[in-house]
Amino acid sequence: MMFVPRRRLLTGFTRRDAVRLFVAAGLMIVSLTAILSVDVLPTSFTGAIGDIADRDITAPRSLDYVSDTETATRRAEARLQVPPVYDYTSDKGFNSAEQEAAAFDTEMAPVDAAFAAILPADARATALAQALPTLSAASLATLQGLSSAEWTSLRSEMARDLQTAQRAEVRDTQLVEARAALPNQISSRFDAAERALAGEILPPLLIANSTYDAAATTAAQESAAAAVPPVRYSISKGQIVVAEGQVIDSTVFEQLDRLGLLDPQLDLAKSAGWALAATLLVALLLGWVWRFRPEVWHRANSLLLLALVIVLATIALKVTGDRSVLPYFMPTAAVGLLLAVLIDSGTALVAMAFLAVVAGAITGTVELTSYVLLGGMAGIIVVRRGERLGNFVQAAIAMAIVNATVVTAFTLLGDQDLAGLLQLVGAALAAAGASAVAAVGSFVVLGNVFGITTSFQLLELANPSQPLLRRLLLETPGTYHHSLMVGNLGERAAEAIGADPLITRAAAYYHDIGKLANPQAFIENQGGHENLHDEISPEDSAALVKAHVANGIDLGYRYKLPKPIISFIPQHHGTALMSYFYAKAKEQAVETAGAVPGTPQAKAAEATVDPARFRHAGPKPQSKEAAILMLADGVEASVRSLTSQDEPAIRGMVDRIVRERFDDGQFDECDLTLRDLDQIRGAFVAQLLGMYHRRIEYPQNKIVELESRRPASSTKTG
Repeated sequence: MMFVPRRRLLTGFTRRDAVRLFVAAGLMIVSLTAILSVDVLPTSFTGAIGDIADRDITAPRSLDYVSDTETATRRAEARLQVPPVYDYTSDKGFNSAEQEAAAFDTEMAPVDAAFAAILPADARATALAQALPTLSAASLATLQGLSSAEWTSLRSEMARDLQTAQRAEVRDTQLVEARAALPNQISSRFDAAERALAGEILPPLLIANSTYDAAATTAAQESAAAAVPPVRYSISKGQIVVAEGQVIDSTVFEQLDRLGLLDPQLDLAKSAGWALAATLLVALLLGWVWRFRPEVWHRANSLLLLALVIVLATIALKVTGDRSVLPYFMPTAAVGLLLAVLIDSGTALVAMAFLAVVAGAITGTVELTSYVLLGGMAGIIVVRRGERLGNFVQAAIAMAIVNATVVTAFTLLGDQDLAGLLQLVGAALAAAGASAVAAVGSFVVLGNVFGITTSFQLLELANPSQPLLRRLLLETPGTYHHSLMVGNLGERAAEAIGADPLITRAAAYYHDIGKLANPQAFIENQGGHENLHDEISPEDSAALVKAHVANGIDLGYRYKLPKPIISFIPQHHGTALMSYFYAKAKEQAVETAGAVPGTPQAKAAEATVDPARFRHAGPKPQSKEAAILMLADGVEASVRSLTSQDEPAIRGMVDRIVRERFDDGQFDECDLTLRDLDQIRGAFVAQLLGMYHRRIEYPQNKIVELESRRPASSTKTG
């Protein structure tokens, strides 16, 4: 009976764990890396830019990339369109105008002095010639011929025009042109000779107030280039990249290069990336299972099932990942439903997170990651343990709602394409329905293949028409009735603490099947006959009672009961002490020794009795359900033996049984809490009070009176 695995406590990472991790992780990593990395090598293109394609060339995979060539060309054009940047500002123009006005006054001061002084004509001419020695002879003659008033008017015009021109931007690279244009600003009220004179005086005084800024120009060019968005190309798998007869230009050549068609070799970097990602994901997945689900970690079949469904789902995602809508049709949520039903919801949730990351990595979209994860979570939450077909229907509805909500949210956040949204919603509904159908159609088969008991199997085992239950009813009616009552108690207690009520009930029906080997050895089947235990020694009685556990295990295997059900047979007694036979053995030892009870001699005689011979072989309960069955078994038998089955008596007996098992350490190897024990105690009392409630006693004469009042027609038809 030691086939039942002890509850595994996380004491450290052992060598056996390392071997299991190496094998499981190695197989999963290799499989996932191969699936994610494999791509059919395309037919290569041998040629150069300017060649003409001799055949159609199609894309071996989908590709969305930034064209470096096109982007660089457009950014270069943007740089050329940026004008040179100069350092001119309005303040700088104003300041330069003020400076040049002062310089003009200084330059014209000798001329002003010549006109202001009362000089003979010859002396004034000489003074003017000395004041502006660079003037041409014609302009000097014009100047010498001006009157003081005419000079004052021309001087004011020149000062105004110079200051106006100096306030505007005068680039150092355009200074010559600016100086040449300055005489044209002289008012037409002056004659040509006077304008020519001004044209010789003013240009040398105009200076540049705007200098070319190379750094700012470069920065502006780079800013303009940066504003040019990258040129993206999106290519779908199977799309014709180059048609037969098409000239290969630089853009097409780059596309061929990006697709790996110029030199079709395995992308080692990409394969290494997939391998690294697979290693990380598998390590975290198995690490979580090792730490939080040791019962799955140490059960090869469960670990294999987990790996298998993940690998198959990854294949489906890889095959459809390069399509725009097809991945949304994939029933990936079936993985979560299957694992929730066959293993547990926590493992299922972690597996869905694993697949969501894989889906996002394959397609490069957060939307599909959210779609896979949230849809799977909805199914896991609603399906529970999948006891009924309705659970899967409810899960399908929940997944459909969540899937549709996810695609709607991302559409509203994105391009808001109504036609695309309708298509995605249709895919979401189809995926939800397909996931539920796939889970219903496969979880029974997978459960049988991997040795996992499903809810449907448990429901079938609980059917009274099962051959073993029929035998129990016919050959051991007392044990059969006891098993039914234990099932009722266990189911209610399991519901109270959130354990599995279905497996608790099914296990209760079969926990005492070993009594079929010797029905009369157990008081519930003796039917008022003599108790054979009165005729044999306590040691033989204990051995006879213990034998029903081993017999039950043998019978369970013979009738091909699921192993989880068989495991309850030894656990429902654990290592509990058969206190009645133990006490009887001690009494006999005292009598044999001829000692008086309570004396040291009597205690010495009692010490000769080995309590180990009166303990069941175990193991102790390894789960909450097994602990519930142990308590329900003891409580039902004890309460049935009570002479008064009122509430105080029932409550007292339940408390005593629970306390004895707890003090005996029977719950040391399961995760039952004190709060659970309180809830189990309350559930037992409520159920037992309902089973043993007091009924109204009708006197016989009252029954006869009631019968006589029934109509004759009613009596005839009855």
